[in-house]
Amino acid sequence: MQNTLQWYPGHMAKTRRLIEDNLKMIDVVVEILDARIPFSGRNPNFDDIIKNKPRLLVMNKADLADREKTELWINWYAARGLKVIPISCTTGQGINKVLSEARALVQDRIDRDAERGRTRTLKLMMVGIPNVGKSSLINRLIGKASTKTGDRPGVTRGKQWLRIKGDAELLDTPGILPPKFDDERQAMRLAYTGAIKDEIINRELLAYSLCEYLRDEYRSELCERYKIKDDISGLKGYEILELIGRRRGFVISGGEVDMERAANMVLDELRGCRIGRITLELPGDIDGEETEDRA
Repeated sequence: MQNTLQWYPGHMAKTRRLIEDNLKMIDVVVEILDARIPFSGRNPNFDDIIKNKPRLLVMNKADLADREKTELWINWYAARGLKVIPISCTTGQGINKVLSEARALVQDRIDRDAERGRTRTLKLMMVGIPNVGKSSLINRLIGKASTKTGDRPGVTRGKQWLRIKGDAELLDTPGILPPKFDDERQAMRLAYTGAIKDEIINRELLAYSLCEYLRDEYRSELCERYKIKDDISGLKGYEILELIGRRRGFVISGGEVDMERAANMVLDELRGCRIGRITLELPGDIDGEETEDRA
């Protein structure tokens, strides 16, 4: 893969304009993240677009992420002045806190309006990269499926204002990625979870990289899932994937392993939480990368 991975579909540029044009009427921006990639799964351009508007970070798919590492991320963001709620749109975990925590961010303003005899409708904007579960969260908040949902990037397209529980309205926006990734590691983390389309990065190369990460950070879960009894500490990613393929019987003519099939399986099982609850980055990793970038 090239060092700089870039694209900028027309709908992403349009969504940026949509956010900018409507931001002035918004009370709180709700930014939804994938709990498995709490840093790489954010569009850094949101900081420039949203600026000082009150913001609530919602870490979806917390049921798929490592619990201890999720707590590390919550504390890391809190130290930077950002409130984080871990949720799961699948299990319902934390959903009831989203609206109350968003309201708390602007409670002073709500109280001032009440003193003047004005009833304020809380206006929220939902932002995030593709495939993090924005539509699923909205459906949870309003109690019915009124927005399109899907397991592939780029399902939500147009501008949608929706009334949610209580005196609150929500502006949904399509998911947008940054126009390019200068850091290949960020792109790989996004690809592991399916946040960018599988056609962008070769799935076998992606699986090699993932196997090396799991070897270092979740070796016991990897070995247990694929019944590996060998010492894999010195193996490269493609060797681990080949071993997994043999364990699963993905052997083709000539005794070779069908690496494509093995790669597809490992990626699908990561995304489906069948390997275990996996978080793909740590605050210490990110701090180190930020230091490298500044050097």
